[in-house]
Amino acid sequence: MKILIVEDNRELAETLVHYFKQEGYLCETAYNYQTAEEKVHLYEYDVIVLDITLPDGSGLEILKQLKQKRPDAGVLIISAKDALDDKLNGLNLGADDYLTKPFHLAELNARIQSLLRRKRFNGSHEITVGDLRLNTVTAQVLVKGQEIILTRKEYELLLYFLSNRNRILNKEAIAEHLWGDNIDMADSFDFIYTHIKNLRKKIASHGSTNNIKSVYGMGYKFVAE
Repeated sequence: MKILIVEDNRELAETLVHYFKQEGYLCETAYNYQTAEEKVHLYEYDVIVLDITLPDGSGLEILKQLKQKRPDAGVLIISAKDALDDKLNGLNLGADDYLTKPFHLAELNARIQSLLRRKRFNGSHEITVGDLRLNTVTAQVLVKGQEIILTRKEYELLLYFLSNRNRILNKEAIAEHLWGDNIDMADSFDFIYTHIKNLRKKIASHGSTNNIKSVYGMGYKFVAE
């Protein structure tokens, strides 16, 4: 899953990035309002961890703009402000949760996991499509009850497809979601084909149907029948 951390305290932001990378997330950071505003307009994230007190603007304004563009975006506010009015303002603008500083990293992670389950998987940590089952807690993938071993990128790719069932995803969107904004430096996205081919092969080797369809000239789609 891809997270944007909007936090002006660089030490805290770096601590969060280090922790969440160990948890298997892809993390990006924005240390000020301007950078955060640019990122939420250019890229999509599964969850945005948002400090509402930034040196050059209000995180609430970013939240407002984000919800106008993507009403389904997951946002968790972290703030030193513990006043009821601040919490109500954030939640009324569309934030999914509000956590007061200081906090335990494990609690923040648990809240993000809960938010993702609500947003993407109807509150469950398991996704089942036909004879394929994926557990987002254990990162285990089963086909017809047998576990298949995927690389980290193959697992993230499959999870991205399952999170966007029956939607066409182009190569640029897939690459940006899995590798972050550093992908802008790539000369081409041909390597996406290799990852998809390997994922298809591993799923098919266990006798499952190929649900990942190529859509000519547009990209790929995971067809959930």
